[in-house]
Amino acid sequence: MTVPEAGMPYAGGEKESLHASLDRHRDAVLWKLEGLDDEQLRRPMTPSGTNLLGLVKHLGSVEYGWFCETFGRAAEPLWFDPYKDEDMTVAPGETTARIVDFYGRARAAADRVITELPLDTLGKAPWRDHKVSLRWVLIHMIEDTSRHAGHMDIVRELIDGATGDHRRP
Repeated sequence: MTVPEAGMPYAGGEKESLHASLDRHRDAVLWKLEGLDDEQLRRPMTPSGTNLLGLVKHLGSVEYGWFCETFGRAAEPLWFDPYKDEDMTVAPGETTARIVDFYGRARAAADRVITELPLDTLGKAPWRDHKVSLRWVLIHMIEDTSRHAGHMDIVRELIDGATGDHRRP
């Protein structure tokens, strides 16, 4: 028997439903970190070096980019260069707390944009040649976050055997 996800607006409006879907995948991302030590969070688990903490760092940077930069909102200065894939790696001096807190601040900044702007609002991402709507950005970020949550599910299973897309009651 599948337990319904808490907070999912099964009959909600478009924006509410999209935001809830994004939040569900964001929460899965953080859940994948629980119970692991710093070495496990940083451990490269693929030939390309994919690790749990690097994926969280990447997701924080794209939340700021797609939601804040695209719609002219402030984003905190990055201490890494995402255009050189530094958002997918974790440097020795970067703490787990720093990266998880960064992701939390990026989520909060993105949530303010989602709350304040209509879905049809257009913005221009600095690295794109065309405008995108907030609706498109929400859909894109649901796709990107769920894709990386899936990567995290595989990485976590390789580390300690834990699987699943949400906490079980």
